[in-house]
Order: sequence, then structure tokens, then C-alpha cells
Amino acid sequence: MLVVVTGTGTDVGKTWFTAATARALRTTRPVAAKKPVQSFEPPTGGTDAEVLAAATGQSALDVCPQHRWYGVPLAPPMAADVLGQPPFTIDDLVREMQPFDDATITFVEGAGGPRSPIAYDGDTVDLAVALPTDVVVLVADSALGTINAVRLCAAALEPWPLVVALNRYDDADDLHRRNAEWLHTREGLEVVTNPEALATKLLV
Repeated sequence: MLVVVTGTGTDVGKTWFTAATARALRTTRPVAAKKPVQSFEPPTGGTDAEVLAAATGQSALDVCPQHRWYGVPLAPPMAADVLGQPPFTIDDLVREMQPFDDATITFVEGAGGPRSPIAYDGDTVDLAVALPTDVVVLVADSALGTINAVRLCAAALEPWPLVVALNRYDDADDLHRRNAEWLHTREGLEVVTNPEALATKLLV
């Protein structure tokens, strides 16, 4: 199974949610993670690839090849430009991630939101099109603005089964509960509020 993970924007917790879900799955299924390209604020020591590798048992360089680490906090193709690195395409990223093992649940984490540039010629939606994507997970915050952000992103992700993962969810918070209920009952979306629930859904 190949699971593409995106978010409603930056800093919504895509990597944390993905890593926690991978840990929950490791007791029952082989798991792997791919971060085809990452840009970040140096120094290293907590990049997305390193966090995902710690959760899956891979090496960070298996999660994201060394030449796709760009130490500038910009969209990856912009970071490559700033660093004087050659341009790269969606096809380049897909080729570097292969092969995929059908018996393994593989998470492929994008950069930013669905329409944030991830290569010179495309975004995470384009990446999902180029991959044998089985399901897309959209990580969102749980507070004010959640419904608008999720609806806008979900429209770009309609070709695939979609699971909305509400991060930082607090069942004691009335707004969080109402957002989750609205997205499920009014928008007809699959909604989970913790990594364990996402792990269970992926096993079904």
C-alpha cells in the first residue's frame, strides 16, 4: 500500500502524525517512509527524514537521498535555486523512490500543502498522480480555520480515497469536536483524530 501524506499547509504536523502512525503499524505490518525531497533550516538533527527514519527503522538517507537535502527553508525547487543546485522534476523524484514493495505500507510525505511546489514541474498532487497511490492522508490542525482549509485541499485530492487526520485534537475542546463532526457528517469525509485510528483504518 502506498499512502501519500500532505497537509493543509506547513507546520500542521504531517511528519509527527506520519511517524506516530508508522510506529503504531510496525507491530503488525512492514512499514517504510519516503520523503522524496526536503528543505529545512540548518543545522540538521531533526529533519523530516530523520524523524521518519527513527519511526520506521530505516536510515535517514533511505527515506530521503542525500542529494535531495536542501538546507534552506523554502519550497524545495526554490531552495535548490538558492543553493545553485540543478533543477529536478516529479519524474526524478519518483524514479529515486522506486521500487515499492506491495507488502509494505509506504508513506510518501510531500512538502507543504497539496499545491505547494515540490519539484520544478509539479506539486504533491502531481506526485500522487505519478505514483501508484492507494490513499491520501490530509493532515490538518483542529482549531479555527480547519474546515475551510480542509475543503480547499480536499478538492484538489478528489481522485483518491482521502482520510483527514486532525492533529493536536482535544476531545474536551468543543470547537475541535464540532470541526470533526462537520467534516464527517456535512462534507462526507473520513476523519481520524489520532495516529492509532489512522493505523487501524489503513489496515482495513
